[in-house]
Amino acid sequence: MLQSFLTIVSTASALALTAACGGGGDDGETATVARVIDGDTIELTDGRRVRYLMVDTPESTTEIECYGPEAKDFNVALVDGKSITMTFDVEREDRFGRLLAYVSVDGVEVNPVIIERGYGCVLHIPPNGDDRVAEFDELELRARTLGRGLWTACTPRPC
Repeated sequence: MLQSFLTIVSTASALALTAACGGGGDDGETATVARVIDGDTIELTDGRRVRYLMVDTPESTTEIECYGPEAKDFNVALVDGKSITMTFDVEREDRFGRLLAYVSVDGVEVNPVIIERGYGCVLHIPPNGDDRVAEFDELELRARTLGRGLWTACTPRPC
């Protein structure tokens, strides 16, 4: 019961931060998730791949790192098969041709939730995320301080 309450409070705080800080540089594009590749990458029904901005999760595809399977499972629970909204920043694609986006489901932006819950670390690659790096760093610090997810489970840290 207490755990459920804490989960609700944690999600509400992530939503409040997201609403207060905004995200990305446009109104967004909607799509449907066909499958989850790993903790920070998804594939859409049209075949495009999306890499989450400001998030780096442990590997669970080419190699299995500590907390990689858990990060993927968490991402599956968040977005698999769901309609999403992608909001883009300065650069829309990476060198691998993946879209770079902040991803929301039912108005909840998943990028900061992954960091806050301890399923990943902040990965800031300018110019994307320049206006949100302090927000994400604060969420990572909170996850570390509270010993959430990989911050307690993994030594050494995978990201």
